[in-house]
Amino acid sequence: MYEDFFADRMASLRMKRSVSAREMSLTIGQNESYINRIENKQTFPSMQAFFYICEYFQITPKDFFNSDNPNPAKINDIINILYTLDDEQLEIIFNVAKGLSHGKEEHVK
Repeated sequence: MYEDFFADRMASLRMKRSVSAREMSLTIGQNESYINRIENKQTFPSMQAFFYICEYFQITPKDFFNSDNPNPAKINDIINILYTLDDEQLEIIFNVAKGLSHGKEEHVK
């Protein structure tokens, strides 16, 4: 069960970055088939490798396991920008986000 979640989550995050399993493997300092073997549930990363994977995606381990957030790196980028805004700017962003959220809910119904 955990292996399935881990493999699926990693594949999803990797595809959002439009990077091959081979390229990601080499970037995090592993052999070229490492990520492919994880995604095919043939192996499981060590804790150290997991931290490298999170660093690669620019997310925290908590973000990795939060399946309700399909795009954690982008959300984190937005949050970091929000910290720089004043009250008036935050209110504008809040209203825009609220409006977009309501529009999405109406399409789902």
